Amino acid sequence: MKKFLCTLALMLGVVTSVSAASDGIAWDKAPNKLNDLVALQNGAKLFTNYCLNCHSAAFMRFNRLKDIGLTEAQIKENLLFTTDKVGETMKATIDPKNAKDWFGGVPPDLTLVARSRSDVSKGTGTDYLYTYLRTYYRDDSKETGWNNLAFPSVGMPHVMWELQGERRPVFDTVVEHGHTTKVFKGWEQVKPGTMTPVRFDEAMGDLVNYLAWMSEPVQKTRVQLGVWVLLFLMVFTIIAWRLNAAYWKDIK
Repeated sequence: MKKFLCTLALMLGVVTSVSAASDGIAWDKAPNKLNDLVALQNGAKLFTNYCLNCHSAAFMRFNRLKDIGLTEAQIKENLLFTTDKVGETMKATIDPKNAKDWFGGVPPDLTLVARSRSDVSKGTGTDYLYTYLRTYYRDDSKETGWNNLAFPSVGMPHVMWELQGERRPVFDTVVEHGHTTKVFKGWEQVKPGTMTPVRFDEAMGDLVNYLAWMSEPVQKTRVQLGVWVLLFLMVFTIIAWRLNAAYWKDIK
């Protein structure tokens, strides 16, 4: 019985270690620049140039980009690649059949991805996306030739590798309680990209901020409206309290 319990405990320990490893690394904090129109415009440019080829944003229309300071002429000239009408939704150009053959499935819609990827223990959806977009590395054992620390065995290749270049993750080997684990230490640049590491991180921050804005374009208006509603309720509470006192002042 004792031998059985020891074996079971060892098996549970191995399963726990494998599960923890499959969760990926800790998420970095994403920059919050939802009020920066220049950053949002740059994020929209990156999204339409690099993401919209495979991923749709079926609940977002191109003309909504006017809310981040772009004119209709700028949208038509610089961002309208999948349609010729600014009133159309952002639909991917990839054929679903080809997507299944190449990636094993149709790439998901990204309209709400910034709101759907949150994790209580790790961070917000934007934190996940910011980490995910910056942690690709070469892995010849994968069909696409790429892997990702935030999403191990990811099916999506590194579409922005020319900007970031090629990097290799560096790990430290740690032995604890008889178990050997690898701890992420940092990155080694194998081939440079067209952007410096700092500039690439800034660009991914802009893209993530655009994805966050796209998930709820009216969130700034919602917050402002919420402040006015709270102020109204405060004033109304005072009026109601004084009115109540006036009604009951002669009734004792």
